[in-house]
Amino acid sequence: MTSPSILEMIVAKRREDIAQAKVVRPIGELQREADSGLPPINFKVRLEHSPPAVIAEIKRASPSKGDIAPAMDAAQQAIRYARGGAAAISVLTEPQWFKGTLEDLRKTREALEVLGANRPGVLRKDFIIDEYQVLEARIYGADAVLLIVSCLDDESLARLLSYSQDLGMDALVEVNNSEEMERAGQAGAQLIGINNRDLNTFDVDLSTTERLAGETPNGSLLAALSGINKREDVARFEEVGATAVLIGEALMRAADPKVLIAELRGQ
Repeated sequence: MTSPSILEMIVAKRREDIAQAKVVRPIGELQREADSGLPPINFKVRLEHSPPAVIAEIKRASPSKGDIAPAMDAAQQAIRYARGGAAAISVLTEPQWFKGTLEDLRKTREALEVLGANRPGVLRKDFIIDEYQVLEARIYGADAVLLIVSCLDDESLARLLSYSQDLGMDALVEVNNSEEMERAGQAGAQLIGINNRDLNTFDVDLSTTERLAGETPNGSLLAALSGINKREDVARFEEVGATAVLIGEALMRAADPKVLIAELRGQ
């Protein structure tokens, strides 16, 4: 019997977490709160308006790198990213392997309110497998959610994509191979993120985006995810049609995120 992959372990734990959360806070309670949350903006349009758009990530830790910035202040980091020119901010909320929280999401969104209508978009990045998590994202201030194709069957992917849209949010649909790209297209994804990291092994191969970019459905915005550290990486992905890049560890470790964001965008 083979051991479960990292991805399988994370998803199994998230299923347990969701079941426990539903006992403490039933989904009906969340549904009543959904309309009272801060209004979302159009995440896709925000990325389209500032190519190459940097999606700057708030990331405390990861399974592959361990602790990155466990004591970070999410609100302060969000403002650094925003003032540096990030088009969007991704907030990791998975608690065990990435040490994220929904409070990080809430604090990020609240901090950005001072910037008004031109604030960066906010993405909830997690292993989303249930409508409950989409509702949480809406209540805590996300404009978009991440849907990872390898975590979902076709019915679940289509259902969660539609549900996100019903709540006024976009969905960034993550793929890592041709089969997943086809499934994302069939589900109607308008935002496609090609992850250069294989979530089963956490190995990174930057050529993944180059191999799959040509398979992106017509009309979909393409983002490159993971392993991006320098301007040359961004230029490499721009050449194959990527409008946006998601960058986590490099920005979390940067002495001045503003300087690095400018470099990444070629400014």
